[in-house]
Amino acid sequence: MFALLAGLTLTAAMVRADSADKKTVGSKPVLTVRMIQPKSMEWAQTIAANGNVLPWQESSIGTELGGLRLTQLNAAIGDRVKKGQVLARYNDATIQAEVAQAKAALAETEAALGEAQQNANRVRQLGNTGAMSEQQKTEAFTKEMMAKARVQSAKAQVASAQVRLSQTRIVAPDDGVISARSASLGAVSQPGQELFRLVRQARLEWQAEVTAAESNRIKAGQTVSLLLPTGKTVQGTVRNIAPTIDMKTRNVLVYVDLKTAADPLAEAKPGMFAKGQIAIGQTRALALPGSAILLRDGFANVFVLQADHKVKQVRVKLGRQADGMMEVEGLAPNTSVVASGAGFLADGDVVRVVK
Repeated sequence: MFALLAGLTLTAAMVRADSADKKTVGSKPVLTVRMIQPKSMEWAQTIAANGNVLPWQESSIGTELGGLRLTQLNAAIGDRVKKGQVLARYNDATIQAEVAQAKAALAETEAALGEAQQNANRVRQLGNTGAMSEQQKTEAFTKEMMAKARVQSAKAQVASAQVRLSQTRIVAPDDGVISARSASLGAVSQPGQELFRLVRQARLEWQAEVTAAESNRIKAGQTVSLLLPTGKTVQGTVRNIAPTIDMKTRNVLVYVDLKTAADPLAEAKPGMFAKGQIAIGQTRALALPGSAILLRDGFANVFVLQADHKVKQVRVKLGRQADGMMEVEGLAPNTSVVASGAGFLADGDVVRVVK
């Protein structure tokens, strides 16, 4: 914060004339100065926080099949993929045979159903003519119902085989970036085995840690400025605040959506530790240019104009800084302050004021 005053600290070190010389000067002005008044400005209120950059959501992509050999790999770490894109394929010859067998069984049951329906229809046409016994009627209707059930079962077998066939193709569940790949060409699958990890939609978030007191001042939608280890600055927006406090750190997590470039992972990387500022609002405060502030004996001071054109050294407290202006506390809004050259003045000096 005091970098803005570096030039002035040099002038503060200049040796003034001794007391005998000052007495000879008397009431003559020692410096011609311009006076200013503190400016009322809108200052952004921020909360400083630290945290990790992580994927918004990371999907684990695996297989549900076992005993099949991986024959094709179409994605590598860092690849951007689209939803439904084929990432890998397993040998599907066995599953293709199962599908063909299930379809053949379905055709057989459908033929049997056709025959059973014809027999049942003849029974219905005869009705109550007495040409068939009740037992024969019941038997014909039962065979028709059983044939229908066998067709439904065969259709289910075909659908099951087709599902297994589709599982030999490993597809991306969403748009994103491949962040890890454990699949190996030629490896035999195991049910539940992870093959890829996907950063969904290539979205990143910053998980900032704040105190419980600070969390009450943070709301969804507030803007965030994040300084990455690379020196780049990334903007973000508060998405959510955790409803619980971590029992170990006593801190609250704040989830911030990062607004990055077309290739987010080119700017930020999951796992980065970063510092940021969460903007929680604005307040009005008095400010002075850095040229009006003097560092002396480790404190910030200004010279204010009093009666008879004399100046008085007043200690102030510095706050935020922006665009060459520094927030000051300890001054009234209508105070006349020496605009520059404070390093050449001492308490009680007489000055000549110019507009």
